[in-house]
Amino acid sequence: MPDTPDDHTDRPVTVRGRERHASDPARGLALDCVTAGIEAAHPDAVVADALSLDGDRLTVSDVDGEATTRDLDAYGRVVVVGAGNAAGHFAAAVEDLLGARIDDGAVVTDDPVETERIAVLPGDHPTPSEAGVESARRVREVAAGAGERDLVLALVTGGGSALLAAPGAGVSLDDLRETTDGLLASGAAIAEINAVRKHLSAVKGGGLARAAAPADALGLAVSDVTGDDPTVIASGPLSPDPTTYADALGVLDRHAVDVPDAVGDRLDRGAAGEVAETPKPGGPAFDGVAVRVVASAHTALDAARGVAAARGYEPLVLSSRVRGEAREAAKTHAAVAEECRVAGEPVEPPAVVLSAGEVTVTLGDDPGRGGPNGEFALSAAVELDAAGPAGEGVVVASVDTDGVDGATDVAGALVDGRLVGGGADRSDRDADDPLDREAAARALDAHDAYPALDEAGALLRTGPTGTNVNDLRAVVIAAPGARSEVSERRPPSGFGRD
Repeated sequence: MPDTPDDHTDRPVTVRGRERHASDPARGLALDCVTAGIEAAHPDAVVADALSLDGDRLTVSDVDGEATTRDLDAYGRVVVVGAGNAAGHFAAAVEDLLGARIDDGAVVTDDPVETERIAVLPGDHPTPSEAGVESARRVREVAAGAGERDLVLALVTGGGSALLAAPGAGVSLDDLRETTDGLLASGAAIAEINAVRKHLSAVKGGGLARAAAPADALGLAVSDVTGDDPTVIASGPLSPDPTTYADALGVLDRHAVDVPDAVGDRLDRGAAGEVAETPKPGGPAFDGVAVRVVASAHTALDAARGVAAARGYEPLVLSSRVRGEAREAAKTHAAVAEECRVAGEPVEPPAVVLSAGEVTVTLGDDPGRGGPNGEFALSAAVELDAAGPAGEGVVVASVDTDGVDGATDVAGALVDGRLVGGGADRSDRDADDPLDREAAARALDAHDAYPALDEAGALLRTGPTGTNVNDLRAVVIAAPGARSEVSERRPPSGFGRD
């Protein structure tokens, strides 16, 4: 198939079983919107768009279009450090751009790639590991080895909080693991989780900036948090920390998270002033430090919007900051789709409603298997079934852009109004029978969406994608009575090849 303007990178996202998932144009478009968004946020595309080199002058353009320039010839050495799901691919792309100008470097990731000058070290996500602790120590050593005439380039991406695991004094790796697991299961927002992580770490919450001082540091961030706050991305290793030990204790109290004695003791002593606080705004650790967000959820949303418009659908970005319980957020998205379908508001079909952000799942005592995007998709399918004719012709794709939804082996799921209950005729799909309504409801109540969606053939498997700008959703609304008239153009070359 020939290339089209929808292509975004030479590293296309592969969706296993794409032909089965894309059994009609609306379903194919939903897939193409989310894959185009992921591809646009891949470090290869980001570095090509946001970084440029003119002689020895490095210019970085952030997501707001603001440019920052550094004269590399003015520095004695240039070293690269970093952490996150996309840090390996980011390091490789930066190495391709800067080449021999890089003198040393180390990043930690769970998606390794081959590099020549920057060591790509192993770690684990979402729960930290011993390998990640050793790798984080090496990253800190490289940063701390920079002198006052050197430049530290820090590549910070989603997943960095778990991967850059360097426990603070008195806290063990097992303590970190247990605390992380408890926070992830509690339904706490990422900013709350990171407030705790920062106060248990030697590198988070400005700790890496403190290690790199007095060198200049330029952070390049691929954001996976709503609002793109550098103090939250990867727990802000180069950013002043506005949170305190008391804030961390408040998070544990609000969400009733039980933590090991060593964690509680460190936080209590910190709140009492017996353990040094994380570096605060205006502190000397941040002299010569700047952080620029070079990709975010907006990067993915803009690419998805372009694909929808190119297919003749009216795109609408609902929000880049969707958060809260996945099940409830899905109900709102389904309601918006129904309103579009029936009343032509807030946008008239054929249309694609897009959103990003981070939804969560608050787990009970005996949770099943699944991730936030799977639960979102199953909840949306239940709502669309309940809507009757208003839910027909609606397709929902919900994915985590790193290719890993929660602790599962899938990116998310793709559903439509025919997945649950009887629905409309499903003879045009190579899929199993519809899910029983009661069974779907029980799966949601048990936070056990994965088996139900797997049985229905709705799970999307991409493997690691090389990036992470958090959740991305595409809700495709076909024009009433016009599904067969929608453009039959095939997806861009490379999309979804098995």
